[in-house]
Amino acid sequence: MPELPEVESQRRRVQRWLKGRRIAAVNVEGDPVVFSGQSPRVVASALRGRRVRAVHRRGKHLWMELDRRPWLAFHFGMTGWFSFYRREEERPRYWKIELVADDGRRLAYTDPRRFGRIRVQDDPPHEPPIALLGFDPLEGLPPVRDLAAHLARRKAPLKAVLLDQSLFAGVGNWIADEVLYQARLSPRRPASSLSLAEVKRLRDRLHDIIARAVAANADSDRFPRSWLFHVRWGRRVGITTTRDEPIIHETIGGRTTAWVPSRQR
Repeated sequence: MPELPEVESQRRRVQRWLKGRRIAAVNVEGDPVVFSGQSPRVVASALRGRRVRAVHRRGKHLWMELDRRPWLAFHFGMTGWFSFYRREEERPRYWKIELVADDGRRLAYTDPRRFGRIRVQDDPPHEPPIALLGFDPLEGLPPVRDLAAHLARRKAPLKAVLLDQSLFAGVGNWIADEVLYQARLSPRRPASSLSLAEVKRLRDRLHDIIARAVAANADSDRFPRSWLFHVRWGRRVGITTTRDEPIIHETIGGRTTAWVPSRQR
């Protein structure tokens, strides 16, 4: 599932590919689920002839700022992704919308499992669902004391709170596990139980991990070898970290969680 670093890497690539270009043609597949109940043909007609001014992101959502409203917004869901190409015969499987620029370059949004969404909206960042998102950990985390005040009101386990998109937009399962491992915090801890020093540690690790993943262009092969990410998958019995710390897997907050009880308190 794409998380914030993957979506940010896609945002940057779309911006390089389409910024300043006019959308000469729009092709759509008639998928009412992915198009969030909007008519695909109406979406296409709203985009045709528009020029792309910029591409923005909040959490796992991305939108294109066009020279006229409405604008085009995407949520990647579990399997949403973009393909970049120049010839029609290169169009990928499971495509839902294809934008053809005035110089012939093409962009297709694909989604095999259809959990993503495509919308046209007059003001995406100020309309649901984007307007309902919380802080973007890459660009907008609040100061430590403000974040501590938010957490103090939440008695749910830290793992569940980190995955709450109304508080931390864009944080997914592996990021939450990595943050808690590096911050040395148990995923079972109630969020309200953290001291100010622990909130600072959580905040620092959350921003740093996401910033490093983005700097690596979301290429996991370039993540530090000491990260839990490289060994957290598969529920393998007896697996350890690079520090030889035993890893356990359990369900916390409704999600599979990999963590190290000997380190995380």
